[in-house]
Amino acid sequence: MDSVLKRLYTEYQQDVFQFLIYMVKNRDTAEDLLQEVFIKVMNSYHRFEGKSSEKTWLFSIAKNVTIDYFRKQKTIRKRVMDHFDWGEREISGGEPLPDEMLEQSEQVKKLYACLDHCTTDQKMVIITRYIQDLNISETAEVLGWTEGKVKTTQHRAIKKLKELMSDEEEGVQ
Repeated sequence: MDSVLKRLYTEYQQDVFQFLIYMVKNRDTAEDLLQEVFIKVMNSYHRFEGKSSEKTWLFSIAKNVTIDYFRKQKTIRKRVMDHFDWGEREISGGEPLPDEMLEQSEQVKKLYACLDHCTTDQKMVIITRYIQDLNISETAEVLGWTEGKVKTTQHRAIKKLKELMSDEEEGVQ
């Protein structure tokens, strides 16, 4: 059992941590929730039936831990971007010029700021689909939804993000 937990932690802790930090936007809180996720994994691995991948199962647990955290906080909208240093994101490939890096960094900041104006469901779909790179069926399984609901929520989230990004750019100019 210890070797299984060690393997799961080694393989997936970074992905789960990223998911948590995107959701709660606070490194310390994400670290605490990550520990809680792996405690739940340790206590319930014997019930894992293998009907999904271990990664999908872990993200389901992470989603539930996050929702429980939000319920306890009762202040989902009051979390702010300044608790996370987005400037530390690495930009890979092709050695962009400094002004390109600044522009990309600003675009990423705008995107994440706009993501805060989406519903929690929309945010979870965008994070699991595009940041954690899960497919539609894996996302549906993680969130406990139908694939249709994932697709609809994804469509609405993308539409809202495009509108918000457009509004953001119009407000700047």
